[in-house]
Amino acid sequence: MRHVLERDGAKPFAALRRAHIVAGLDRRAGTPAAARNFLDTMKGLFRWAVERDHVKVDPTADVKTPKRKKGDGFVAWTESDVEAYCLKWPIGTRQRVWLDVLLYTGLRRGDAVRIGKQHVREGVATIRTEKSGETIEVTIPVLEVLQRTLNAGPIGDLAWICGARGEPFAKEAFGNEFSAAARAAGVKKSAHGVRKIAATTAANNGATVNELEAIFGWIGGGMASLYTRKADRVKLAKKAIGKLDGERTAPPAPNEKVRGLAQNSE
Repeated sequence: MRHVLERDGAKPFAALRRAHIVAGLDRRAGTPAAARNFLDTMKGLFRWAVERDHVKVDPTADVKTPKRKKGDGFVAWTESDVEAYCLKWPIGTRQRVWLDVLLYTGLRRGDAVRIGKQHVREGVATIRTEKSGETIEVTIPVLEVLQRTLNAGPIGDLAWICGARGEPFAKEAFGNEFSAAARAAGVKKSAHGVRKIAATTAANNGATVNELEAIFGWIGGGMASLYTRKADRVKLAKKAIGKLDGERTAPPAPNEKVRGLAQNSE
């Protein structure tokens, strides 16, 4: 968003047309993730502008999101990434709240920016997920490590994740702010990558498909199975690696008595 403001911040809302949005995507064609982030931000901005009667027409309405490259999608965070981020942003900073809410709830950014004290009863948070059209409810016990971060704050009134003045975020704006905080810590990855390490950690610690679906709001078993299969492969590889050791698996050499009997029989 900062780059957009530097280039076109002085232009009135009504002056922006679909061609300007497409041109912005074209300038970012070499970095598809940046192009998608740009479009997400513009879509969020103009949804707000239309609702507030600042503009009559949303120039982003029929602009297609750039396709993702085939692969595993967003790059997952690693333990080293988490350590670097926590070193840069200690407990007591809003940026640390951002990470810990993502990491210890497993929520997507659209749900992470909404969750707050109103969702918690007796230490358990329940929230209907945005991506499901609020038809799927996830249940998340608030871990002690997360509660310590929340107690230290700063947090918003109704949303744990907040900006510098305690204001809540739109998911697009939060995604950009979180990525900036991560880059400041030397981590060039997204908020969604935190969700991936959360799911990986749960699977590696033995979470079942049903348990993963209960936490992350997936249905159908496909996504959850992806994580459990990866975890199972790691466990099986660790168990089987000794079988590659030829010295350990080779049959024992015959003792002197056996060799002697063999020679006499020749």
